[in-house]
Amino acid sequence: MLKIAPEGWPFVAVAAVLTLIVYMIWKPWTAVLPFVLFLFMLFFFRDPDRIIPDGKDIFVSPADGKVILVRDTTEEEYIRGRVKQISIFMSPFNVHVNRAPCDGRVEVVRHTPGGFSAAYTDEASLSNENIAMLLDTKYGKVLVRQVAGLIARRAVCRVAPGESLKRGQRYGIIKFSSRVDLYLPDDVRIQVKVGQRVRAGETIVASK
Repeated sequence: MLKIAPEGWPFVAVAAVLTLIVYMIWKPWTAVLPFVLFLFMLFFFRDPDRIIPDGKDIFVSPADGKVILVRDTTEEEYIRGRVKQISIFMSPFNVHVNRAPCDGRVEVVRHTPGGFSAAYTDEASLSNENIAMLLDTKYGKVLVRQVAGLIARRAVCRVAPGESLKRGQRYGIIKFSSRVDLYLPDDVRIQVKVGQRVRAGETIVASK
């Protein structure tokens, strides 16, 4: 059975009702377009189960999509130190449910208002509307930032400070195409490269 993210049900319901209304009021063929919209909403908000890899000291992708950035940098707002950054662009065809990259306790969840420029640009992670989640882990601080994009205007983080997450556990969603930035301790070994396709909760992106 197709699993749907909870945040998607209002969109699915509206599309279903619209299809039914159009079908009943006008000719049946006129309901094709809203029915296609209904199918798209089911597809977009799908939330399939994932096989979380076993193993010690590994980090999994927090999002489905394509790796657009891998670099050494300094994260000044939350970690305040050198980090490894991996950025993942999510198209409208990807699963948009986000998952925890590793075990950890949620230390900070902060929403920052901002713009809605294209999510694949380098400036987007800092200038766009975003939700930052800081994890306290046995490896040090790990930051995951959900970044809104040109179409995506709403990110959802389901957890609050003090809660604990397991590797691969669902913790949020971004509605419509977007970006996720992952900041890991500087001493990890990156296992992905720019252009690579990754799957949330399944693809190992780094190891200790």
